[in-house]
Amino acid sequence: MTPSPPQLASRLRGLGTTVFAEMSALAEATGAINLGQGYPDEDGPAEVAEAAIAAIRNGANQYPPGPGIADLRLAVAEHQQRFYGTTLDPDTEVLITAGATEAITAAILALCEPGDEVLCFEPFYDSYTAAIALAGAERRTVGLQPPDWSFDPDRLRRAVTPRTRILLLNSPHNPSGKVFSDLELEAIAELCAERDLIALTDEVYEHLVFDGHHRPLATLPGMAERTISVSSAGKTFSFTGWKIGWVSGPAPLVAAVRTVKQFLTYVNGAPFQPAVARGLRLPDSYFAQAAWALREKRDRLCAGLVAAGFAVHVPAATYFVMADTGPLGYLDGAALCRELPRRCKVVAVPAAAFYSDPQAPTPLVRFAFCKRPEVLDEAARRLAGLRTIASP
Repeated sequence: MTPSPPQLASRLRGLGTTVFAEMSALAEATGAINLGQGYPDEDGPAEVAEAAIAAIRNGANQYPPGPGIADLRLAVAEHQQRFYGTTLDPDTEVLITAGATEAITAAILALCEPGDEVLCFEPFYDSYTAAIALAGAERRTVGLQPPDWSFDPDRLRRAVTPRTRILLLNSPHNPSGKVFSDLELEAIAELCAERDLIALTDEVYEHLVFDGHHRPLATLPGMAERTISVSSAGKTFSFTGWKIGWVSGPAPLVAAVRTVKQFLTYVNGAPFQPAVARGLRLPDSYFAQAAWALREKRDRLCAGLVAAGFAVHVPAATYFVMADTGPLGYLDGAALCRELPRRCKVVAVPAAAFYSDPQAPTPLVRFAFCKRPEVLDEAARRLAGLRTIASP
């Protein structure tokens, strides 16, 4: 049965989004450095920004075509071929969306009926639960276990039921920074084929990998015809506010997502679409440099967190590092996150926001390192005294 509006609103209010709002409010109220939310404090490539300005001046300010402008759809197809060897028809197998969040939500709404199940790994990006709830579907989870964020393939197999419709894979993974290995991807692909599951892959951090490599699930044998791949420009090009994302995959699945997407935002970001096409065609050196620069920031913040007394799970990718507050005497990371703005004027996000029960205590907290080096250095300086003032 589809939840009534009051039931649905109640379910959505219980999600971790309120934690992000709370932490951001604390940052503003205390003047703290906000390492909670994942957005850079510097703009991306000047040539991409200039392409957007030129598009505005040249009149690209009205509704773009529903599937996205032709050149951006072509650029996405070229990108998938260039980096992964995947051949796509830009007219039927690519859809431009209002960021990856809309893409994932539209896919779940399009492909799930009330009572269907969506299987994902936990911890999970918080919007997944909201999208599943909006569809009237049920979330099932399989835990990733620190420090390496591994999972039990047998447990994953047992989690699939006759009602499971979608396996939702986020790799590179937020919040852990894990990059799923080839062996893990092969086990997931085998399960999807065996149980006839649709794979929905969130790959927004595909170019921000420091250790290992990103392999799209769609490139594994038998997966192209059952995988909807999602990515976006925000993280790769440091223009998170533009909200330009995309869906790619087999034409029937993309058409289903497009049918729902047109009733969500219809279209968006007309002048940003040609700019993102420009970005996707930047040389390989840009993508390599972006990952290298972010790796330097990762190492900078991780060193500061270790000096402050945290146990750090060094991420292989993304914008984020998960840190354990246990060595500081805190078994509840949320409690420390609420004290950090006052004690150190630094904000983090409790990892509980990414788990099924956001009220259950966990010693893990998430810090964002997608900030200027001097900001990370100042945050590390402020956190340096935490070891001496922390209390159980």
